[in-house]
Order: sequence, then structure tokens, then C-alpha cells
Amino acid sequence: MKTILYRILLLMIALTGINTFAQNNHFIQNGVIEFEKKSNMYALITKKIKGETDSYYQAAFEGYKKTNPQFKTVKSTLSFSKNKSLYKWDETNQSTTNNWIADDAMANLKNIIATDLDTQTSITQKNIYDDLYLVKDSLRKINWKITDETREIAGYECRRANAIILDSVYVVAYYTIQIPFSGGPESFTGLPGTILGLAMPHENMTWFATKVTEITVPEKDLAPPTKGKPTDNKELNKTLLEALKDWGKWARKTLQAYSL
Repeated sequence: MKTILYRILLLMIALTGINTFAQNNHFIQNGVIEFEKKSNMYALITKKIKGETDSYYQAAFEGYKKTNPQFKTVKSTLSFSKNKSLYKWDETNQSTTNNWIADDAMANLKNIIATDLDTQTSITQKNIYDDLYLVKDSLRKINWKITDETREIAGYECRRANAIILDSVYVVAYYTIQIPFSGGPESFTGLPGTILGLAMPHENMTWFATKVTEITVPEKDLAPPTKGKPTDNKELNKTLLEALKDWGKWARKTLQAYSL
């Protein structure tokens, strides 16, 4: 009898634990995530003028530091519902600086990206200098390496994953399984949860969520962009290679930025 009572007691404890776990681990199926992208402009400019011996470059850098903060911060949002999302930039963001020394393609990116996980496709509106493109293609395949490291972002426990994209760009992502949508900022997908933190350490940039709001997202708020010259990643890459052929050392970084 004591054995039976002991087993019943263990079962009750187990069921109570399962119920508590379910109550404390609510999974968000739709909502809006607010991100802040930070670019370390001082580091980016230092790399840009490295090797330049003309004092004009250093003087321009010192002038920039007197009137601008070290980090350029811009805001963006990821709206998602089930397996669709739309990533876009806050219209209140400051316009791109006219200071030539701070002109950086990756720091200035303002892509609008509609992602469909069911079809594994995306539609991205890219503003490349004076031209607007509408890039329709399959999602990038990223070989993520998931680690045991965790950190809290916007109130959610996130696990770290690392990857290399575009042959040489090192990426660190932090995702949460409490938001099962397998997407994130920019065009990053492929993890078992939503990416709330993203860093490109060698590019001196980070994207981190500041707020997650669980709300019903209307279908119209997930509608993909429609304006721009239709193309795909392969054709856009050809166009950029031709346009950047005389850019020297700046070509590679610029191409990487517009390939994100």
C-alpha cells in the first residue's frame, strides 16, 4: 500500500510540475518585435581610412567625432504571424548622413523584407544608391552551429548560435524557443526560434530586440513590398559586380552589404 501511495504522490508532483511549466512557458505565435541596430561608426571609419597617408582623412575623422556619437542607432520592426513576417525600418529614423567619411553601405541598409517560411522564399526591397530593386528568391541556407551559451534579451532567454555567411562574414545570433517563428532581423532565418539578438563582430554592428509585443497582426501588415525593378539574388549580384568593378578595395565590403 505504501508503495502505491508513494507512486501516486510522485505522479501528482510530476503533473503539477508539467502544469507549472506550461503556464510559465507561453509560446508567442504572432506579434511585433522592435529592434535597435547599432553601428560603431568610429571603428568603421578607422578601417576605412587605414593606410591613407593624407592628413585630410584624419582631419575629416576628427571633425566627424566632434559632432557625431560613436554609435549610429536606428530602429526597425519585425511583424510576424505564424510562418510569415515583414521586416522594415522605422520611418522616424534619421536620414543617411551626407558626410562622405561616414558613408557605409552596411550601416546605411534599409531593406524591407517579406519572408514566407512555408514556401521558403522572400521578397526584399533594396534601395541601392539611386536604384530600387525588388529581389524575389529562396531563403539563404545558413549552417548554424548552436552552442550552450545563453543570455536574456527583451525578457526572453536566448541561446547562442554562430555561422559564416557570404564566405567570410562571421555572425552571432541569439534565438528564443518561446517565439517559435524561425526568423529574425534582416534576412536571417533557420534557427529553432526567433532571433532576438544578432551581431557581426568584425563588421562592428549589432541588432538587438528591445521590446516584444504579442498582438494579432493583420494580413495587410505582412504584405510584401511591390515597388522596384524585379530581379533575383544572382542577377543582382551580376549587376553589382559590374557597377563596382572600378571601386578597388571598397567593392568587396559594398557587395557584402547589398547581399545581406
